[in-house]
Amino acid sequence: MKKITLTCAHAIVKYLIAQKILIDGKKEPLFPGVFGIFGHGNVACLGQALEENQNELPTYRGHHEQNMALTGIGYARGKRRQQIFVATSSVGPGATNMVTAAAVAMSNRLPILFLPGDTYANRLPDPVLQQVEHFNNPGITANDAFRPVTRYFDRITRPEQIIQSFPNAVQTMLDPADCGPACISLCQDIQGQTFEYPEEFFKERIHSIRRPRPDDFQIKEAAEKIKKSKNPIIISGGGVFYSNAMEELSNFATKHNIPVTQTVMGYSTMKRDHSHYAGQIGGLGGKNTNDLAKETDLAIAVGTKLADFTTGSWANFENEKFKLVSVNVSRFDANKHLAQAVVGDAKVSLIELSKALGDWKLGDEWNEKSQRELKIWNEHIDKESAPSNQEVPSYVQVIGAIYRNSEPTDIAVTAAGGLVGEVVQVWRPKELNTHESEWGFSCMSYEISGALGIKMANPGKEVISFVGDGSYLLNNTDIYSSVITKK
Repeated sequence: MKKITLTCAHAIVKYLIAQKILIDGKKEPLFPGVFGIFGHGNVACLGQALEENQNELPTYRGHHEQNMALTGIGYARGKRRQQIFVATSSVGPGATNMVTAAAVAMSNRLPILFLPGDTYANRLPDPVLQQVEHFNNPGITANDAFRPVTRYFDRITRPEQIIQSFPNAVQTMLDPADCGPACISLCQDIQGQTFEYPEEFFKERIHSIRRPRPDDFQIKEAAEKIKKSKNPIIISGGGVFYSNAMEELSNFATKHNIPVTQTVMGYSTMKRDHSHYAGQIGGLGGKNTNDLAKETDLAIAVGTKLADFTTGSWANFENEKFKLVSVNVSRFDANKHLAQAVVGDAKVSLIELSKALGDWKLGDEWNEKSQRELKIWNEHIDKESAPSNQEVPSYVQVIGAIYRNSEPTDIAVTAAGGLVGEVVQVWRPKELNTHESEWGFSCMSYEISGALGIKMANPGKEVISFVGDGSYLLNNTDIYSSVITKK
């Protein structure tokens, strides 16, 4: 086997460049770029390797480690998990600043690759600048804080370890069930060490995201439960986006005549004028959808982890005969709350489930009721968001004014606080894929950083960030980043 001698840092960059992915049949870089703030622990070796390969792996300037990582996470969401940004930082506070962002990615099942600098593997210079020392365990560093908030964690203490570690990290981030952040901690002395790497490691590799088929028995059991229901609803989550299953969701709802509610993360998986669109459900939902939830005897959850704001902390479902069917690519999420699990890709599972249901179709009364109550609720929202003579307009009125003057393809971005609830009520989706929220971790300051990432992923669309005063005051510097970043 032919070999090539490289520093560990140069080998990492060369490997990242070689990774490609098929998107709509077109080959694209799996890693389109890097956000970095360079200093002690990542500037001398990794920084040099990135600078030398700027044309193939662009590096973007960050101004705060947390926010640059949030931008990368927003990009991954905007690309529906098909491309992955890298975030690199120095040792110590640079690294720990990214831990919150890692938790955002972990909560929202989104991929990002963290490459924080770390202390010396040989420990000879200890304690190095910015090192946190554990008196009883010298193997622990500040980067161990990433362990509970990443899907994959490794510390590189020898240059050849990347041959095993990086492919595992990539496969974790591309796995639809285990998708989330990966952290590969880079000891600063190892970054500069050379090794004779096999050339095979750097050959171009084309990836695609797999679509696991559901089990036939689970489909059969779920179909039987649906056929026995009298007042079913669908709860559409963010997984519908990642599976690109919007058309299948529409077809399923129409064919079987079932109203569709949406989670915050699944908002705009169906347009407002669809015959079976019901709107937002749960703690940030409308009265109409939550009244449906109280009456329903079966919820078909598709691509949602069923968080408390979706279920009203499970106070929303009052029917004593209530049952749950959960369609999810993740076994962990599909089996929550005593559900009849259908473990599989949302697009494939909806097709298979519809086949199993055959010609079964609910009567018109339930969906007609849903549409009547939606009309009443929309009239209420229109009245509340309309202009008035009051001196200071309310949040709802401001959002209403922006909504009325927006283009159908404009994307609204929200993250934390009460403003999210007002946006999802007023911003009824005129087109698919027009609402992006970070509601899994509800992280203040994502609104601006995430909007930048969403814009980078959708350069042809206008992106509108709704920022509360608390988030703005917490971290407004990414307004500057959004101005200087061009893509």
